[in-house]
Amino acid sequence: MRHNKAINHLGRQSGHRKAMLSNMACSLILHKRIETTVAKAKALRTYVEPLITKAKDDSTHSRRVVFSYLKQKEAVTELFRVIAPKIADRPGGYTRILKTGFRQGDGADLALIELVDFNEAALGTSAKKETKKTSTRRSGKKAAAKAEAPKAEEPAAEAKAE
Repeated sequence: MRHNKAINHLGRQSGHRKAMLSNMACSLILHKRIETTVAKAKALRTYVEPLITKAKDDSTHSRRVVFSYLKQKEAVTELFRVIAPKIADRPGGYTRILKTGFRQGDGADLALIELVDFNEAALGTSAKKETKKTSTRRSGKKAAAKAEAPKAEEPAAEAKAE
């Protein structure tokens, strides 16, 4: 009987399971979204969310603790520099699991696990509008002055032609 045994062993021994979860967590941090089975996604969520919470406090100790789990310098850097500031005010629930169907070969339930604040489709056009604003601000005054001058001349030219 499995009473009070909360961890899903995923059909692996402990060393293989820890290495697999570490690699999946690094991939999730670097790519912001990965596709895997539902069971692995649920196990990964319990593995990576405490690490993201730990990353909110950017100290040497917390970096070393997170590195002991992830074992990839690039993933730790990405977690502390990019992800932690963006989720600083979020109290938890940093990942989202979306079921996507069944795998062709063996029929396993597939899921998409992603970081909540990094989903461009769910955030909508707000992220796209911000990027457009920043790109138009740089040359906004010169381009606006040049664009207004021809517009003012066009109606006058049409009136003369009639």
